[in-house]
Amino acid sequence: MHNLLTVKETAKYLRIPLPTVYYLVQRGQLPAIQIGGRWRIKKNALDKDILKEEKSGQPTVLVVDDDESLQNLFKLFLKKIGFSRVVVGTVKEAIAALEKQRFDLVFLDLKLPDGPADDVYDFVKREQPDCPIIITGYPDSEMLDRILAKGPITVLKKPLKTEQLQQTVKILGHKDAVKLAA
Repeated sequence: MHNLLTVKETAKYLRIPLPTVYYLVQRGQLPAIQIGGRWRIKKNALDKDILKEEKSGQPTVLVVDDDESLQNLFKLFLKKIGFSRVVVGTVKEAIAALEKQRFDLVFLDLKLPDGPADDVYDFVKREQPDCPIIITGYPDSEMLDRILAKGPITVLKKPLKTEQLQQTVKILGHKDAVKLAA
């Protein structure tokens, strides 16, 4: 990707609405320059300042699950405990997110619509080997057997409950989750 992004490309890259990008640019909160009356945002400065800023204070979690009600459960739960989160529903989106940033934790559904979950598992283990992966799904599956053959793993059985998420996040040592459990 080139270094100067259009406002539209920036919105897509940061996954925020277009009007928000304009607003942030005009308030000087995004590293932008004007060329011929059009805003261009400096991608390397974005990566350095904006995306890292989010990382410093809060753990970042990737949730890979195509079930919309579960996506909402994760979004609400992770927001409540102050975690930054990226929620996607396919193998392709998961790998795109993993190429873009580092994560402190990955929740991975065993059944995804566009490919095997172990593609995501392998990618995380190769690119971010110290990132814990929590498998969500039905434990009696061939996919789980394939992943278990690669090493020990935490499995949360579906249907998921908020208490399970709290316990899991707490076990992984994220102190923010402890506040919730009290």
